[in-house]
Amino acid sequence: MKKAVLFWSGGKDSAMALHKVQQDPGIELIAIITTLNEKYQRISMHGISETILDRQVVQLGIPIIKMWVPNEPDNNLYEEKFLKVCLNLKEKGIDTVIFGDIFLDDLRLYRENLLDQIGLKAYFPLWKIRTKQLIKEFLELGFRTITCCISLKSLDNSWIGRQIDEQFLKQLPEKVDPCGENGEFHTFCYAGPIYREAIPYQTGELLYKPLMIKTKKMDHEDGFLFIDIL
Repeated sequence: MKKAVLFWSGGKDSAMALHKVQQDPGIELIAIITTLNEKYQRISMHGISETILDRQVVQLGIPIIKMWVPNEPDNNLYEEKFLKVCLNLKEKGIDTVIFGDIFLDDLRLYRENLLDQIGLKAYFPLWKIRTKQLIKEFLELGFRTITCCISLKSLDNSWIGRQIDEQFLKQLPEKVDPCGENGEFHTFCYAGPIYREAIPYQTGELLYKPLMIKTKKMDHEDGFLFIDIL
């Protein structure tokens, strides 16, 4: 039996990965791991606060390991933090680290190579499932989620804080992946079969984070829009 930990983002993909793992008798899930920003005390990329994360953890009933990283760490520092946490887990008998990635081959290879340095295995329970099929299954299982971060390169302001449901999927621009796997959006999952009870929440202020993109012709501003989950 695999003794495993799962990287938890608070969103739909990690929620679905956790559900798949819980149905697998060959995996003993010991804990979840979440990467948090030291400066803002929020989940990296998703922007979900530690307070809301703790509400999720209570309803999951699974121990959590919080991996703290500086605001906008360089890659070397992130890898140092990641490997330190995973090496400590290996010493405690963990042999597998689980991720919710779906089809980004370069990201999978990166994760596998990192873990290979310390003799751990990566497992991807959602790997290569068609995202239209995956999001349909997600909703049919009773999961509920909203967008908590959108890329303004892919979506406009009207998409932030929206429930992901059939209407959302029908209206989604054709170029946008139904699971946001290319970084078009990130989510906060507040209900579903992995939780004892739904997570109470409210939505608050919007925050724009600019991102400067350099092209051959000129520099232009892109960025991400976050909504505070309270």
